[in-house]
Amino acid sequence: MDCKKALAETKGDFKKAVEHLREQGIAKAASKEGRKTAEGVIATYVHTGDKLGVMVEINCETDFVARTDNFKAFSRDIAMHIAASSPLCVKREELAEELIKQERDIYRQQALNEGKPEKIIDKIVDGKLEKYFAEVVLLEQPFVKDNDLTVNEYVKNMIGSLGENMQIRRFARFRLGE
Repeated sequence: MDCKKALAETKGDFKKAVEHLREQGIAKAASKEGRKTAEGVIATYVHTGDKLGVMVEINCETDFVARTDNFKAFSRDIAMHIAASSPLCVKREELAEELIKQERDIYRQQALNEGKPEKIIDKIVDGKLEKYFAEVVLLEQPFVKDNDLTVNEYVKNMIGSLGENMQIRRFARFRLGE
């Protein structure tokens, strides 16, 4: 029914209808953000050759949703994404301040070495730091199965489709020899 309504609202334009549905999913997710997530699963993924493995804890509100095939597939997708993308943490706030300071200092020195004007160096550093976060923070990375979405947007889409708040709590990535 949601698809039919979206097509009606966008006068049959399929691309606009898809965009409309995605926006509604994000709006639904925002309304559920404060709700407690105490159920869920620990998903695992072991890459072919048994040299790389991931464990990820993903929480939702009810055991009922945690047992659904959609939630399990979502959890496995997240575990596979972690295996492929090697994030350092789930959220930006989890990065160590000293690591951020070190990256900021490196980017500042690079800009100075390139002879950039002093007045724009801070903007350059901020831009490079945002790019760094998109590489190492799980929720900010482009989702490997759909580069048009970040992992955070994928989570919000799942919240909208399953109707419950969800949260990627933590993960561990193991690589043989590391």
